Amino acid sequence: MKIVITGGAGFIGSHLCEHFLNQGDEIICLDNLITGRMENIQLFLNHKNFKFTNHNVTEFIEVAGSVDAILHFASPASPKDYLEFPIQTLKVGSLGTHKALGLAKAKGAKFLLASTSEVYGDPKEHPQSESYWGNVNPVGPRGVYDEAKRFAEAMTMAYHRVHKLDTRIARIFNTYGPKMRVNDGRALPNFFTQAIKEEPLTVFGDGSQTRSFCYISDLVEGIARLLESGENNPVNLGNPSEITIREIAQKVIDLAGSRSKLKFVSLPQDDPKIRQPDITRAKKILGWEPRVDLQTGLQKTFEYFKK
Repeated sequence: MKIVITGGAGFIGSHLCEHFLNQGDEIICLDNLITGRMENIQLFLNHKNFKFTNHNVTEFIEVAGSVDAILHFASPASPKDYLEFPIQTLKVGSLGTHKALGLAKAKGAKFLLASTSEVYGDPKEHPQSESYWGNVNPVGPRGVYDEAKRFAEAMTMAYHRVHKLDTRIARIFNTYGPKMRVNDGRALPNFFTQAIKEEPLTVFGDGSQTRSFCYISDLVEGIARLLESGENNPVNLGNPSEITIREIAQKVIDLAGSRSKLKFVSLPQDDPKIRQPDITRAKKILGWEPRVDLQTGLQKTFEYFKK
């Protein structure tokens, strides 16, 4: 296939580039490098089936020849990033999604949207299933990301219904692994960096809030299966094993053999208290569920951060 991946120099995007290149597909990677990094795609730059273009996808996207699939992964994704780039985040979720869908329509290509568990906001349903409409504060600081993704889902479904576009929506839960940025701002990069430096691990609130961490190779497999499926409605992709932030921080300290202690700071506004995917649909429709256990994934990620 010939696949366009927006945000292809980002954490998840670069792993997708690698996966599809290994399958023999041709990849066109688009990224304006606001949060993506050239080092993530350095190994592919001389690959005969890989092309990188520095492009802001909120502007018209032009690709020569046929295209089989478009994976729209362009967006700041960590709270640190979207709080620093709030308008860019809103624009890539709205204008960027519109431009990517327009390319899919023009080429008759499949379209897969990288959505997020954040569409559920601070959920009042637990675990979160795709039928849950969410509890989002549209005017809070996190609203720039949450609402951008909710709009992107609505736009994707509108193109599916009006233009009969073959679309997919992946609601991605917390994912981790090699190629995450040291200064990403999310829990695990912070914890690994602080533990290696033997600094206090910064835990928001009392650390009782929960998250579910999916290793990157499992997520990529789920996305690939979703792309090949015939499913147009949203599908949760994540690891249903739930753990508190305090527990994951202690696991990182133990893994690193660090003398670091926990440092508790104020909880950010609208920070979700619970986060756990119901992956019943993914199991049924895609035959998919995570295989990498947390300890194995943390060990692989720790080795990356040590380097």
